[in-house]
Amino acid sequence: MSVNDDLAWIRDVLGLINSAADADIPMLGHCLGGQLMSKALGGRVTHNRVKEIGWGTVSIADGAAAREWFGATREFSGFHWHMETFSIPPNATRIAESPYCANQAFVLGKHLGMQCHVEMTPELIRSWCEDWEKERVPKAEPSVQTPAQMYVGLDSRVRSLNRVADGLYERWIKGLSP
Repeated sequence: MSVNDDLAWIRDVLGLINSAADADIPMLGHCLGGQLMSKALGGRVTHNRVKEIGWGTVSIADGAAAREWFGATREFSGFHWHMETFSIPPNATRIAESPYCANQAFVLGKHLGMQCHVEMTPELIRSWCEDWEKERVPKAEPSVQTPAQMYVGLDSRVRSLNRVADGLYERWIKGLSP
């Protein structure tokens, strides 16, 4: 599925995102959610140059907005499962990137859009890997891991990822206060 598909629910969600932005209601989007946010806020969603599937380094931008959201974290191992990516919407700030996808996260006021996944659990990763064969990945694609590669150190990796998520969500929650 793509944000660019002509589906009624996508048009409805884009309208909802615009209404929330106009009302200054904080929004948070992961992967497809980040893509929907970007498109609704004036960005574009296009094919990424490669599929990005599995664990990969996410680097935090050097800037005030990135420090506000990520604190002292300069990079982390994020989880990825996408073949499209978003552009940074007008007036938003890119706060994270990866070697295979330049736009991993953006902020616009109280709103946080992410291409990567920080919300993962071991069970969710195992569930997604059940469909790994459907991805039809070319052999030796450096941006894609096999399920066996994704499972190495899974519990430890997820705990580390969840610490990053906790910090982001704590910062996002502050936007809910008047």
